[in-house]
Amino acid sequence: MPRAKDLKRGMIIDFDGVPHAVKTIDCKSPSSRGASTYYKIRYNNLQTGTKRDESHKADDMLAEADCFRTKVNYSYMDGENYVFMDTEDYSQHSLSAEDLGDQVGYITEGMEEFNALLLEGTIIGIELPTIVTLEVMETAPRLKGASATNRNKPATLSTGIEVQVPEYLEVGEMVKVHTTTGEFLSRD
Repeated sequence: MPRAKDLKRGMIIDFDGVPHAVKTIDCKSPSSRGASTYYKIRYNNLQTGTKRDESHKADDMLAEADCFRTKVNYSYMDGENYVFMDTEDYSQHSLSAEDLGDQVGYITEGMEEFNALLLEGTIIGIELPTIVTLEVMETAPRLKGASATNRNKPATLSTGIEVQVPEYLEVGEMVKVHTTTGEFLSRD
């Protein structure tokens, strides 16, 4: 059982028998002596997708959900569902675009070896890699001398998401994007 101060993004906590994933953690230090540190945590209900905000003292004990993590590969799209294949027993699991939410913009064909969360044999979510590589499909033309400045421009990537990229990037270049923040990291 983890303490509130030991929580990390992506951990699965059980509230009333329902698994919730830790999305954001905000630490509030006390302003007076003797007060305890509070952690304001946003959870995402893995069954309904709703958000839940909770505040915990640093030493509050929380129950970890009984989820099983398994390695999967993204296989294909079946109508509105994304199909993932377990790398150990080759079983297939599917999640709808609605269930995946914002993660849809980071799933590309041929993605390999990332975690899926299973609860009683049913997939309830996935844990994407921290960094994915995507192709720039649409952006403003490259500007001369743009490498000397630190300005950004919007770019549409191969999965349809839009990120801010440096002005010197062109259509067709591969870029690394942080899946948690949605920010451009570097050219690939």
